[in-house]
Amino acid sequence: MRFSDTFLDEIRNRLSITQVVGEHVVWDKRKSQPGRGDMWACCPFHGEKSPSFHADDRRGRYHCFGCGASGDHFRFLTEKTGMSFPEAVEMLAGRAGVPMPARDEKAERRAEARRTLHEVMDMAAGYFQEALAHNAGARARGYLLERGVAGAMQQRFRIGYAPDSRNGLKEYLAANGVTLGEMIETGLVVHGEEIAVPYDRFRNRLMFPITDFRGRVIAFGGRALSADMAAKYLNSPETELFHKRQTLYNGQTARQAGYDGKPIVVVEGYMDVIAAVSAGFEGAVAPLGTALTEEHLALLWRMTDIPVLCFDGDTAGLRAAERTVDIVLPQLKPGKSVAIATLPDGLDPDDIIKQRGRDAFAALIANARPLAEAVWSIETLSGIPEAPEQRAALEARLRERAGRIGDVSVRRHYSQAFDEKIAQLFISPRRYGGKGGREGGGRNERGRGGAGGGRSPRMMVSDTLRNSRLLKGGPAPDVIPREAVIVMSLVNHPELVQARLEALAEIEFQSLPARQVMAVLLDLVTVHPDLGPNGVGEALVARGFGPMLERMRSVLSRQGVWQTEAESAQIDAETGLKHALALHYKSVRLNRELKAAELALGEDLSEHSFERLRDIQNQISSVDGTEALIEGFGSLSGRGTRSL
Repeated sequence: MRFSDTFLDEIRNRLSITQVVGEHVVWDKRKSQPGRGDMWACCPFHGEKSPSFHADDRRGRYHCFGCGASGDHFRFLTEKTGMSFPEAVEMLAGRAGVPMPARDEKAERRAEARRTLHEVMDMAAGYFQEALAHNAGARARGYLLERGVAGAMQQRFRIGYAPDSRNGLKEYLAANGVTLGEMIETGLVVHGEEIAVPYDRFRNRLMFPITDFRGRVIAFGGRALSADMAAKYLNSPETELFHKRQTLYNGQTARQAGYDGKPIVVVEGYMDVIAAVSAGFEGAVAPLGTALTEEHLALLWRMTDIPVLCFDGDTAGLRAAERTVDIVLPQLKPGKSVAIATLPDGLDPDDIIKQRGRDAFAALIANARPLAEAVWSIETLSGIPEAPEQRAALEARLRERAGRIGDVSVRRHYSQAFDEKIAQLFISPRRYGGKGGREGGGRNERGRGGAGGGRSPRMMVSDTLRNSRLLKGGPAPDVIPREAVIVMSLVNHPELVQARLEALAEIEFQSLPARQVMAVLLDLVTVHPDLGPNGVGEALVARGFGPMLERMRSVLSRQGVWQTEAESAQIDAETGLKHALALHYKSVRLNRELKAAELALGEDLSEHSFERLRDIQNQISSVDGTEALIEGFGSLSGRGTRSL
């Protein structure tokens, strides 16, 4: 049933979000402000020790700054309790004293018809179960015994057997008052203009009832028990009850497992699901006769943030994984992704569990690759390219994949991750020894630019340039003052972000703390533009960035930089920010030119290349000197610094 926005708003207006959420969390008394409807608690969706879950009555929304869960009254109940949306609406309407809208008589008749069809499907499931227990089901029971499906699992999944008869089920249902029209509507019989007498769809097959998320039988899957049958697996057709693109085998049990924090694992078939559940993986599901769809993905993300998708390690499995990646990428959202587990070649989950044990399958799930890593593996399956044009092609393919992502924030982070991997291909040290190298078998470079034969161009870089922070290897510095100015200016003056959002999204930081804080900061300001300085700072602290921010404040305090502080006027903060950004962009540009000059020198040890390298060195020295003026930001806006 569809509900009008006016009706839903009336419920929201009568019930505060803190009332609804408060029944499932314990509010933190130190951070919460009940009088303002501004409440904090430990998140009910993920384990944490310090409160990062925020409910705001003014906005009628909740948001967790730790895991990203966000929504309104109805979303909270559907995500937390597993209710359907209509169930959540009906419950809250009753509590709010808002009468439910008048029902549509036609809709009620359709609902009643569906209830009748559910009863027909349940009756059919009982028929198949009884057939499995009788003499006719001996072969099917033998197959289950061979596959190690215990009696308890047979009962749990209501496994049955369809006798090798064209009319067995049809006659049974007719004897119990089911009409032929109802049999046709449920897909239990085959019919058509050229078929004089409808007959049972499933014959001589092991039967797996398929249920919806309320546990009602809506379809069947049948496995052939004879090698000469056309289809090994046969599913019910699309019906009023069954839409395969929106259904997952074992979905009801898996949904509860996801709410309990257990992993959600997507496998290929019925037997894989049953084997996984038997081994304790309650969150195992399988699509039904189709590849993973956008609808399946939405169902999975309602169960967990990152479901694990299992694929065979053979060529067909890799193709399936690539098709799935193409489906998933455009749908990605902050915090919502998938992980890829590649099965050993020739083994399915059922085989792994039986041959290698539960722990082997658990390790496979635990070591599933993040989606970004899986994309990289797909694109570099034939090896890391060596030729520049091949590397350029790889870079273009990765950028094209990242460009498919609909969410701006996620797309930015994927682009950054791919750029970092591409960059690693170009910074590997060049070898000069061995055959074909510049030493021994290569051309003699002596006399070109004064270089000694066989010396790497990197050996020619002056000590000053070699010791430059931009050239040093090893871990990235913890805090760079210039970057700290940029970050802290935006943290304490988030209003400065909006005018330069796109440029900030592309900024390249050298230090890890600056990169991490900036990524989260941009997400916060984009999603919650009204948080303000205090809200942004609290949100960052709640997500574990407190120590990083404190180190940045300490560095800037020692250098007498006051414009970044929250109490500074916006014009002062913006002046300091512009100065730091100008220095940063110039430094980044010079860093790129430096790398290009080094590569050029490696290819051509000429005087021109060497002079170009020296010129960039001088410019870097100039920028380093100008950066010292970071201590004099105050003079730019008419205020003296608090001296070092």
